[in-house]
Amino acid sequence: MTSHLFSPFTMRGQTFKNRVAISPMSQYRSKDGFANDWHMVHLGRFALGGAGLVFCEATAVEARGRRTPGDLGLWDDAQIDGLSRINGFLEAEGAVPGIQLAHAGRKASERRPWHGETPVVDEDISLRNEAPWTAIAPSPLVYADGWPVPEEMSVTGIADVVEAFGMAARRSVAAGFKAVEVYAAHGFLVHQFYSPISNQRSDAYGGSRGNRMRFACEVAQSIRANLPDDLPLVFRLSCTDWVDGGWEAEDTAELAKALKSCGVDMIDCSSGGIGGRERPRRMQLAEAFQAPFAAQVRAEADMAAMAVGFIWNPETAERIIADGSADMVALAREVLADPNWPLTAKAKLETDAGYKHWPIEAGWWLERRDRLLSKLGLR
Repeated sequence: MTSHLFSPFTMRGQTFKNRVAISPMSQYRSKDGFANDWHMVHLGRFALGGAGLVFCEATAVEARGRRTPGDLGLWDDAQIDGLSRINGFLEAEGAVPGIQLAHAGRKASERRPWHGETPVVDEDISLRNEAPWTAIAPSPLVYADGWPVPEEMSVTGIADVVEAFGMAARRSVAAGFKAVEVYAAHGFLVHQFYSPISNQRSDAYGGSRGNRMRFACEVAQSIRANLPDDLPLVFRLSCTDWVDGGWEAEDTAELAKALKSCGVDMIDCSSGGIGGRERPRRMQLAEAFQAPFAAQVRAEADMAAMAVGFIWNPETAERIIADGSADMVALAREVLADPNWPLTAKAKLETDAGYKHWPIEAGWWLERRDRLLSKLGLR
């Protein structure tokens, strides 16, 4: 019997063989935004592991939009080929290749997490030949203590970034991606515009909730205009800032409705990250703690939703899909620990699955091993 988690799901012209998505996971292994063999192996193992949708990591739409010097990019046509090679492999192994387009805004010019997760400074030139650059933002407000004040974006500058998202979407299509997600969460630029914590503008892009949502909608329209009609568009949102006076879940429902009218097909429901390095006190971590946000989006905006965050048990993922809380679930660190999580989860949820859904190059040998160990009474 097929489980809900491993039933197919279709958005626009793309059918995912199951409801398991691999979240974008930044590797910080790029140079000048180009993909390399690291990205091929990193992403390829998730396709072999049975995921229905594999998202490439946060990919900057312009060089100054990178979070770190090691981020991937799609601001140049020359960056297409490296990603195209990866996508060909993902599709050949049955996964739909997706990309997350990003702009870090005031979080740009940051050291990699294992180098301190602090702003890049002149010292990094001698340490890693990586120089700092000027970050931009809707308002000249620092991300956290010790961070430089970003440059406030002009209306012309906003239009330039909106166009950059559209051009990156065009390159995404040329690279063979079949789904596009916008990183509009965790304190990245789009989130910075819609959250009142980081947006103190008084023009058409600030003030009221509708004005603060304008940038997200313009980005969606720019991307949709550069995507074929059969390719889905997803937005990852921080459904709440977990901060009093910040963005709340009821605001997300309204933004989701607006994005739906701009051609967005699914909301990837995360939360937090608008500022500072400490977890907000309102944010209580628990297994699948963000799944209720997906359920709210599905109910109030009448559109597809993805649940993400602290999901590791197959039974939990199955319940999220079965009870209608979400249409897909996304995993990240759990699949770093076990890239075959979708295959092992299917075997756990469907007792007759065994190894028949594994790539034959692995499944044939594993079935033979199990028969031998059983015959010898060793397992």
